[in-house]
Amino acid sequence: MNNKHIPLYERKNYFRFLLVGLVAASALSILFSFTVGYYDLPASRIFELFGQIGTAQPTSDYIVLMRVRLPRILSAFLIGAALSVSGASYQGMFKNPLVSPDILGVASGAGFGASLAIFLGMSSVMVQTMAFIAGLGAAFLSFLISSRVKYGQTVSLILAGTMIGALCMAATTMLKYLADTSDTLPAITFWLMGSLVKVDMKSLLFSLVPMAVGFVLLFLMRWRLNVLTLGDEEAQSLGVNPRRTRFMAIVGATLLSSAAVCLGGLIGWVGLMIPHITRGLVGPQYKKTFPVCILLGGCFLLLVDDLSRGVSALEIPIGVLTAFVGAPFFIWLILRRKGEQV
Repeated sequence: MNNKHIPLYERKNYFRFLLVGLVAASALSILFSFTVGYYDLPASRIFELFGQIGTAQPTSDYIVLMRVRLPRILSAFLIGAALSVSGASYQGMFKNPLVSPDILGVASGAGFGASLAIFLGMSSVMVQTMAFIAGLGAAFLSFLISSRVKYGQTVSLILAGTMIGALCMAATTMLKYLADTSDTLPAITFWLMGSLVKVDMKSLLFSLVPMAVGFVLLFLMRWRLNVLTLGDEEAQSLGVNPRRTRFMAIVGATLLSSAAVCLGGLIGWVGLMIPHITRGLVGPQYKKTFPVCILLGGCFLLLVDDLSRGVSALEIPIGVLTAFVGAPFFIWLILRRKGEQV
């Protein structure tokens, strides 16, 4: 067959070269991110400091590197990877490329949990914990409601998630209305806009465990997710239980999105945009989609965070910047397709 008729992502060694390129880009992005900030830290000094781990008295350079920039850089990369993989999973489960990780109300639930913790004056650890629990609770309620419907469970799941998300947003708005305008309200608003300012190694480790479970669970289910995109009847004919598979995939994707939101706040568009780009690069097969989503999503959010903390003296919320990038991307996508299915 003529190579002109073969999609680029199906050509020999293409995926291997792409993966190597993305790994190299990720490494360079991480190294570059260590140099971004108002405290000058050149690349040569970074390598020197890493070589002194555990052997020298902590200096100001060492503290900035290990306690401020390292947790933030790792968090940005992991959040981008988690939201991208979660979004790709949801889009495949629901056979809808416009589905995002918040389809079951996870982000709205996490936002309510964090807002409630801030409103009650809880510690930063409790804010993160409440956000994680509320995000999982919102997804569980959505699935519980849809499970009571015998027919059209996919549609009912989306509708239930929309309803739960709306209720959580209403509750969050009420908390903002009642909050102290001089202290509590700004804290709630800033958290909801998405930011990595207060991320430290403790909060990163808190989110790392559920993220790891979600990544492993979805990776082990990758071939079942491919089958699920064919439809429930086709999946059953191939020996796959659609209901059980969808439930386990929702668990994995929800763990990823909840952990990401509780770590960095509400950061939109990443889980909607990166899966689109990934499918254009490697096609719909999840064994290729997941690794590329991890690397591409991580690099994207890492560079957005660099822009957030390096463009001005007043740090721009990262959720605002992702919206500035994501919305024009989808406008371009709609115009390019000219009425075709996205």
